[in-house]
Amino acid sequence: MTSIGLDQRLVAAAKTGDAAAFSALVERHRAELQVHAYRMLGSLEDAQDAVQDALLRAWRSRETYDGRSTFRAWLYRITTNACLRILERRPRRLLPYEAGPAAELGGRPVPPADLPWLQPYPDLLIDESPEPDDAVVTRETIELAFLAAIQHLPPRQRAVLILRDALDWPADDTAAVLEMSPAAVNSALQRARATMKERLPAARLEWDATADAEDAERSLLQTYVEAFERHDDRRLVALLREDVRLAMPPHPTWYAGREAVAAFLAGVAFAPGSAPHRLVPTRANRHPAFGVYRGHGPNARPFAINVVQIESGLVAEMHFFKYTELFPAFGLPGTLG
Repeated sequence: MTSIGLDQRLVAAAKTGDAAAFSALVERHRAELQVHAYRMLGSLEDAQDAVQDALLRAWRSRETYDGRSTFRAWLYRITTNACLRILERRPRRLLPYEAGPAAELGGRPVPPADLPWLQPYPDLLIDESPEPDDAVVTRETIELAFLAAIQHLPPRQRAVLILRDALDWPADDTAAVLEMSPAAVNSALQRARATMKERLPAARLEWDATADAEDAERSLLQTYVEAFERHDDRRLVALLREDVRLAMPPHPTWYAGREAVAAFLAGVAFAPGSAPHRLVPTRANRHPAFGVYRGHGPNARPFAINVVQIESGLVAEMHFFKYTELFPAFGLPGTLG
């Protein structure tokens, strides 16, 4: 039996209330639906909630699926609408750079702020695309720079941009999902692209993914880990770009420039008597990342997810997301032995 024939049988069975058939249909799309929801919402937790809500709604309304679109497109429509409902309550997530000015030289972090911060996304939860062009699009539209920029779009423009540019959907299909006219979709796409061009950094993806660059990145990251775990601030600072930025959501404090980051490392993170750090590699938003643990030996506990952005062979951004509840999603252990 062909895959199309099998899908038709599963759809028919699901519509009659066969929960196993419905599960078989939706589970093959769960990962991509969650990535779609994350692009819309900028939060792993919200994306999980949106997909869960969407699949529950799909089950309850399964009899309304009429086959005029693919089952996958039908699920995307329900998931997109679930995201739009969430965006009505919380339209925008932030990185500290947008919450206020950079800290003064030698400034200490202020307490965490209860703001809707952007969250990282584990590469573990991203389906690998077999097509090179699709892989490039996936990387570009899941990076933190893209996620931060898209927060400036109104919800429907955001949905149009993702469906058209990230998923490569035709205008007619996008219009059907969003209950808009194709002309309105194209107009929204033009406005969204103009905003993204203003917001995205010009030097994005400037370090080509060649074999030499990959070897250089591995060497840089090895030195980064060694310097961090030894609290060797001078060695770590040597790996940073002059215009490096360091942020620590949910702390609104952030640091701009190598001198300011060096002062923070020496005076706060690596200050005499501070607890040791251990770094466990992972990946987030198509960037190298680490689970950062603080403490001695078996008492080391989760501290932050450190996402590292590399440009032209040096560290351009260091994000320390202090959301220890996200560690399991990144494949990170709860304690270190």
